[in-house]
Amino acid sequence: MSHKVIVLLAGLAVLLLACDSAQDQPATAASGSTSSPTSVAPRTPAPTNARVFIVTPANGDTVSSPVVVQFGLEGLNVAPAGTYEPETGHHHLLIDTQLPAVDLPIPADENHIHFGKGQTETVIELTPGPHTLQLLVGDGNHVPHQQPIASETITITVE
Repeated sequence: MSHKVIVLLAGLAVLLLACDSAQDQPATAASGSTSSPTSVAPRTPAPTNARVFIVTPANGDTVSSPVVVQFGLEGLNVAPAGTYEPETGHHHLLIDTQLPAVDLPIPADENHIHFGKGQTETVIELTPGPHTLQLLVGDGNHVPHQQPIASETITITVE
């Protein structure tokens, strides 16, 4: 057998072994379930007394755009993204969406607004009609804490 054929067969064998062993690895649930055997991103423990909430507007308010949204946080210190101190995190505002997977970094798009500089309020433009708002605290890597710290979802109406 020529040397090229032997090298080709050896490479093929390694590839087949790698594919076969990948099938044995547990997969992380795409639904964001924290019960998956492996987590995609390391999770920071949450203090048991931590709580995040929307100060204003209040649930059920009718408002005009732009809307001022003030964030409240207890039992945890606000710190910019990239801060890896215990009992710290920063805000993410979820607009018209549900909680994302809690074992992955929080997406950054028009429905998931990041406040990685440690901001505690914002002004947002919203179209007329009903909208939902929710806060989710992320760690230095934008990953929700182990035991996610999320506010109640509020509904507002923009005139």
